[in-house]
Amino acid sequence: MSEISERSGSGLPSTPSWVPASRPVPASMLRPTPQRVAELAHLDLVRLRSYRRALLQEELRTSYWRRLIQARRDLLRADTAPGDRIALIELLTEARATTGRSATLLLHPDAGMPILPHLPELWATLATDDEPERSELFARLASAESVLSSYREALHRRIDRATADLVARYHEDALQCLVALAPPRVRRSSVQ
Repeated sequence: MSEISERSGSGLPSTPSWVPASRPVPASMLRPTPQRVAELAHLDLVRLRSYRRALLQEELRTSYWRRLIQARRDLLRADTAPGDRIALIELLTEARATTGRSATLLLHPDAGMPILPHLPELWATLATDDEPERSELFARLASAESVLSSYREALHRRIDRATADLVARYHEDALQCLVALAPPRVRRSSVQ
């Protein structure tokens, strides 16, 4: 009998001593089972995907208006002369780390109405040299940015819930993932 057979007693080689014994994975390292979101239970999969897509589009619109308002505040704060292209480029250009949003955003998002009805007028309001008027405009811009930021955060929470519900549904039935793919085209033969 070989040394391996004698050690294992079964005729099969035993695990070498240098291989660590397998241990159960601690519960803290396991991912929890995705849970469905009760408020979205009434939506079938197609409607849930559509709902999530609509939320993402709304988030793009909100981000677009928020960036416009932020740019307007930056211009007002800098107090540059109208038409000063160099100052405008410096104000509107920022160095970004590569960890920021990398998706391509639409310059003019779809859907005609802005989030807040007064945003186009606020954007178009001309700044005067009158300090009280400038301060009032700056305060209105800050207020609009705050509202847009709060709305955007609420959209993110709704998107997260919709995404979590999709993940839970896919976890329950992985074949549902395939529903999102276009059905294969059937070629019809011209010869019959």
